Formats: sequence, C-alpha cells, structure tokens
Amino acid sequence: MCKKIILFVFLILFSTYSFSSGKENGIINCFEYLLEDSNKSAEEIALSLDKFESNGCNQYNFGINKQVVWIKLNPSLFTQFDQPVLVLNSSLVDHIDLFSFKNGEVINQLSNGRLSDFSSNQRDSHKIAFSITRQEKQADFILVKLENSDKKIFISNIMESGDFDDSLEFEFILFGLLTGVFVGLFFYNLFLYFSVRDDIYFVYVVHTLLVWFAQASILGFTQFLLWPDWDWMNSRSIVIFSSLVSIVGILFLKMFLSTKRFVPMLDFGFNFIFFVYGFILANAFFFSITLSYQVILVTQSIVVLYVLYVAYAVLRSGFRPARYYLLAWSLFMIGIFLFVFSEMGIIPTNALTAYIMPFGSALEVVLLSFALADKINILKKEKEEEQAERLRVLRENENLIREQNTILEEKVKSRTEELEFALKNLQNTQSQLVNQEKMASLGQLTAGIAHEINNPINFVSSNITPLKRDIKDILEIIDFYRDSGQKEFTPETKKEAKKLEEDLELDYVLDEVDQLLKGMEDGAKRTVEIVKGLRLFSRVDEQDVKKVDIHDGINSTLILLNSSIPGKIRILREFGELPMVECLAGKINQVFMNILNNAVHALADHLDSIPDPKILITTKSFSDHVQIEIEDNGPGMPDHVKNKIFEPFFTTKPVGKGTGLGLSIVYSIIENHKGTLAVETEEGKGTTFIITLPIYQNAPKYD
Repeated sequence: MCKKIILFVFLILFSTYSFSSGKENGIINCFEYLLEDSNKSAEEIALSLDKFESNGCNQYNFGINKQVVWIKLNPSLFTQFDQPVLVLNSSLVDHIDLFSFKNGEVINQLSNGRLSDFSSNQRDSHKIAFSITRQEKQADFILVKLENSDKKIFISNIMESGDFDDSLEFEFILFGLLTGVFVGLFFYNLFLYFSVRDDIYFVYVVHTLLVWFAQASILGFTQFLLWPDWDWMNSRSIVIFSSLVSIVGILFLKMFLSTKRFVPMLDFGFNFIFFVYGFILANAFFFSITLSYQVILVTQSIVVLYVLYVAYAVLRSGFRPARYYLLAWSLFMIGIFLFVFSEMGIIPTNALTAYIMPFGSALEVVLLSFALADKINILKKEKEEEQAERLRVLRENENLIREQNTILEEKVKSRTEELEFALKNLQNTQSQLVNQEKMASLGQLTAGIAHEINNPINFVSSNITPLKRDIKDILEIIDFYRDSGQKEFTPETKKEAKKLEEDLELDYVLDEVDQLLKGMEDGAKRTVEIVKGLRLFSRVDEQDVKKVDIHDGINSTLILLNSSIPGKIRILREFGELPMVECLAGKINQVFMNILNNAVHALADHLDSIPDPKILITTKSFSDHVQIEIEDNGPGMPDHVKNKIFEPFFTTKPVGKGTGLGLSIVYSIIENHKGTLAVETEEGKGTTFIITLPIYQNAPKYD
C-alpha cells in the first residue's frame, strides 16, 4: 500500500512537471539583470542599460538580500504567442512590476506580488502572472522590477492564456488532492487521538496541520484562499509555519522514536535546535524577516541531517518503527535539499524544484501515518508477546504454586499425622488418667465395701453354726416335752397344749426356722463370695505384675455383674487349662468387666428379638500366651462403628448412658500388657472379642 501511494504521487509530480514545461521555447532562460541597492525609478534605470549584465542563460537566483533586482526582457519573446501570459514559477515575491518602454518612456506598467493589492491583479489565481498586451509586444524593451525579503529568483515562462488557465485548473485539482490527503490524515489521527488518548497522535495532527499551512504558503494558496490582504502574514507565513513544522516535527520524533530512552545524548541536542527555531520565530515577528529567511535555510539543512542521524541511531538500537520514519524523513530530506539548493542557486530552479518540497512533505505525512500504524502493530505484537510471556510466567507460577501446595500438603499431612499421633497420645494419656483415677476410686470403693461388709458377715457367718446347734438342742427339748406330755398330761392339759401348738403353728414354725437358718447360711456364703470377688477384682494391694489365675478374674467379674444380668441371658464357660499369667490383676479384671458389661447391654437391649441370648467365654492356652474369647449372639456392629469402637469418647449409647472410654481403656490395658485385642463382628451375627495375653511380662520364663 505504501509503495502504491509513493508511486501515485510521483506520477502526479512527473505529470505536473511535464505539463509545466511542455513548451521549451516558452521558458525565459536568457535575460540581462542589474542589482541596485537604492530604490531608483524605472526611468532612471532605463538610462543605465549599459550596466546590465547577461545571466549567461543559466543563472537566475539572486539569493536573499535587500537589493532590488532589475531584469531586461526583449518583447520579441511574446510575439510568437497570440495571448501570451508571463508566469513566475514562485508565488513568494513581495512586489514585482513590469514596465514597457517605447522611445525611452514608460508606455505601460503592470504590478503584482504577494504584498500588492490582490484585487488589482490581472489574474485571479495564486500564481504571479501578467497578461501581455499589444503595448508590451510593441515596446522597445521591458524592465521587470523584483523586490523580495525572501529569496530573489526570476524563473518564468510564457504560455498561451488558455494553457495558463488549464495549468491553473490542474494545479487546483492537484492541490485539492494534496489537501484531501492532509484532511483525511488529520481527521483519522484526530479520531485515533480521542480513541486511545495517546499524545503522539495529537502531536501528529498538529504537525499535519502545520505542514499543510507551510506548503500552502509556499505554493501561494494561503494568500489566495485565506488572507489575501494580510501583508504581514503573507511576508512571514513561510518562516512561521516552516519553523513551527520543524519544532512540532522534532517533538513527534522525540515521542515516536523514544530518543530520550534510546539515544539520550543525541536527544539533548534537540534543545539547541529548539533554541535556534525560537530565535528564527522571534526575529520574524519583531525584527528582520530577511535574516530569518537566511537562518532558516541554513538551519533546515543541518536539522534534516541531524534528524536522519538520530533516526538511524535509534534503528541501530533495535527500535523497528524507526524504519518507516527513516523512509519518510529521507524523502522529505530530498525535497528540502532540492528546494534549498535551488534557493541558494546551487542547482537550477524549475517546476520540479518548485513542487518537490510540497510533495515531499505530503509523502512524509503519509509515511509517518504508516509509521504510526506500524508502531501500533509492533506495539500490539510486543504486547501480545508480553502477554504470552506473562502467561508463561503465570503458568510457571501456577506450577510453582502447585508444587508448593503439594509440598505444603505433604507438610500439612505430616504435621496432621504428628498432631493426630500427639492427640492420640493425649487421648490415651487422658484415658489412662481417667482409668487410673477410676480404678483408684473403684479399688478404694470396693476395698471399703469389702471391708465394711466383711466384719458383719463374718459375725453372721460365725454365729450361724452355734445358732443351728442351739436351735437343735431347743428342738430336742421341745420333742421331749411333747413326748412326756402325751404320757403325763391330763386330757385337758393335752387339749390345751394341742390348741396352743395349733395356734402357734409349731410344726410350720419349726420348718420355717430350719429354712431361715439354711437361707442365712446360703446368704452368708454368697456374701462371702461377693466380698472375695470384690477383693479379687480391685486388687488394691497389688501394684506390681504378679502371676494371676485368669479364671478367678473372670469368675469374680461375673459375680459382680450377676445382679445386672437378666435371667434370660445364659452365661456359658468353656475354660481350658491355663497357666498362671503375669499381669496386673485389677487391670485385667477391668478388661473383663467392660467387655462383659457391653455384651450384657447389647443382649439386654434386644431380648425380644433374640430367641436364646447367651454369652460364651472360652479360654485357651498356647506356648507363650493365653487367649480369651468373649462371644455374644447380639445384634453385632456395622463396619463404620467397628472401626471407631476403640477411639476415646466414641459411644453408640444414648447421652448419659456411656462415656465412650470403656473399650479405649480396655485397648490401652491390653496394649500395655503387650497383648492384642481384636474384634470380629457382623450385623445380625453377634460380636466376639479375642484377647491374647503373654504368659510372661518381665519375669524370666523359667523361675
């Protein structure tokens, strides 16, 4: 697209150049001239024709100075045209007068120029042109007076009036196209500025507007369209707008190429350039416009080279958008150099040099727009790459976070296991403390009860035998009296004795006394067994590991539980021959108590649904350990309950019915005895607790 636009503009430039120089014999190449410092009249100059010099048909740029240029033309130049028009290629002439002489006198005078009265011009156009009449054709010679604060160049050609009108129309079309390009770029980038709020677009918009004013001033369209009678601006517009264009263009350069970041030393040099342009503007506003023209011609040549070098240095730094800027500035630089060289008289001034800078400026503005678009694309690509990089970093961070989370989870898991182990130890310690406290309290209680019951029951037990003996004696006396009374009592006495026996129900009393004595004897024996069981269960006096009869511990436990066992529950014992087992008797008895008590409760809660509730206690002996199995045919337990029954404070009983410490204490006791405790259960098929205890704890196996 960029190449097509450049090619199109150069084709227009070439066609313009070809059209303007279509008639080679119409160009005024040869003439005589005179430079005069004083402001003399045309008549006075006509008397000094011998002082005129020939330009050699190749020199017609008289530089920038305060002198007045007089040019002598031969009227024969116009005779070959029907309606000739003398046209100056440059519209930047302050005053130009054309004097026709006949017999040493001025027979006609024509005036034009950017500072002349625009309404008095012969032609309504932006160009300086004179319609040649019959008087000019019949004159002896023609003098042209050229006054200008800017460059003094006399480049002119002669063409037919119709051709001149056609060229004006073509130039208006060309200028319209040029203006259209500027307007399109102006509003497009203005829209971008309000859309993205990037200051560089605003600077570009201002730069585009100033370039249009500068080039329109060079071509004379500002005087023709905007301020035809504003002489002050007409004489200064080129300097003002060219300086402003350079200032804003350098600001655009600094922002677009980021010179402060890439080439800070070169960026500092722009401060001197700003100072020079400030001087040019101040001088143009308040002092000599001619000096401003002279300074700006030299400054522009230096600035374009400096800017080109800065852009190249930025490109070398790796900033890709500098490519388009270099291309745009190179084309603009070519236009400036050709224009400046023509102004300085280094190269001939023609249509090409007259139009090269406007077209170079247009190309510069177009290419700068492409540069902005290219920068946007590059920035977009860099942003995408940056986003991709951020995404990559984000993914790496996510992976790192996952790894850290995994590590943290492992640490948390490890720490949790440690905490669970510590909690388990704490719970075990707590249960042991509770167990110890419970056992201590229970031992003290049972010991006290056993002691308190033991004294009266010993008294009862010791008195039953003599009481039976005494009652036997009394019964013998009663039998003697009854036998003797049958022999010796009178009938009346016998009758009274018989009546007394019947009233007292003596035979029943005698049988009742015998039964009471038997019941007292049985109760005393039962009480003695209970006291013995309490003493065996508590073993308060036994704090060390001793050899114990496991069967005695089971039996004593059953004695204690006898009152709480419903009569429907059968207790079955299948005891094998067991050796004496080293253990803490009180602790092992507590194990039997808790397991048997749980079995009794499990059966008691389901007596209606179990046809034959029973508890089977089996003991077996092995080489180094004994095994006790306590089996019930109760409802059993589901797996989720089975897995938790040994946990402290876990219970399936209602609130207030259990603490959840029983089986936990049992497990701790068996574990401390280096034994094992297993449970086999299934819903609806009962539960079996299997206890294994080593025969020996600390004592040698053989002693």
